[in-house]
Amino acid sequence: MRRSMAEAEVGDDVLDHDPTVARLEERVAGLLGQERALFFPSGIMANQTAVLVLADPGTEAVIEANGHILAYEEAAAAAWAGVQLRAVPSSGGLLTAELVAAHIRPDSPYLPRTSLVCLENTHNHGGGAVLPPADLSRIVDVARERGIAVHLDGARLWNAAAATGEGLSAWSEPVDTVMVSLSKGLGAPVGSVLAGSDRTMERAWRIRRRLGGGMRQSGILAAAGLHALDHHLAALAEDHRRARDLAAAADAIDGLAAVVPATNIVMIDVSPQIAPAMRLMEALEARGVRTVPFGPGRLRAVTHRDVDDAGIRRAAEALEDAMGRPFPGTRGA
Repeated sequence: MRRSMAEAEVGDDVLDHDPTVARLEERVAGLLGQERALFFPSGIMANQTAVLVLADPGTEAVIEANGHILAYEEAAAAAWAGVQLRAVPSSGGLLTAELVAAHIRPDSPYLPRTSLVCLENTHNHGGGAVLPPADLSRIVDVARERGIAVHLDGARLWNAAAATGEGLSAWSEPVDTVMVSLSKGLGAPVGSVLAGSDRTMERAWRIRRRLGGGMRQSGILAAAGLHALDHHLAALAEDHRRARDLAAAADAIDGLAAVVPATNIVMIDVSPQIAPAMRLMEALEARGVRTVPFGPGRLRAVTHRDVDDAGIRRAAEALEDAMGRPFPGTRGA
């Protein structure tokens, strides 16, 4: 990948296009079944550009209660677009057409107007849960009936496709805009891509530049994305297998519980009788295993191409060792 970056043909993507960026954008647009795509520095910038393009200021967007755009993007929709987000609780992060329909505001001069539905696939907070294409299409139908746009945060859409065998376009063709990340499971150092119609992407180009996302010789970065598409997609299934192996190892340890993951995200619940999850996180980090907290009793672990089978074994051994020793500040320590 670094060799591809070093040898990339570059231009000026702000003035007259960078040829390597153009190839990446055309490639991703084709995979997603959309007319045009734009390369972005980050998924948050791409998501927020979609909100700015699709939703009017002073309106409301419906989103799952733990959706990334709501929970992890610094209230950007409110700050930049003047858009209010309406949180919809769901089971495991998966919205349904019925839930969306129930949370679209009725026409009234006293209520905010719903202008957008934001979906996420796979769902980060839901442990990498996959929203099936048929369910997504039913949600889009509900939105279309009300004249409401739909954006798909598909940062991990590659994983959804790898887990189900469905083509990416099964999720991306029905929606107005879709974002995919190159810097998660695919292993590129930087970048996401936003795709949609020519008209929508023309507006998105201006917003990207307004947000500071115009990049000059960005072919150096786009080359990494092209390399990932050529060489890394097939490995996602191995990430999923390793996630299942790690979940099984964690679930076999007294005081821990892990649900079988749908993709590459492992949620590990820590018994409150043992210790707070933060204590386990610190103990794991001391043993060379990094996780992140997802609530007072839950840790998240993510498998990716830099974690091989030996890495999974080390993580499982670290879990077993940490759980077998008293935690500082707890009874028996």
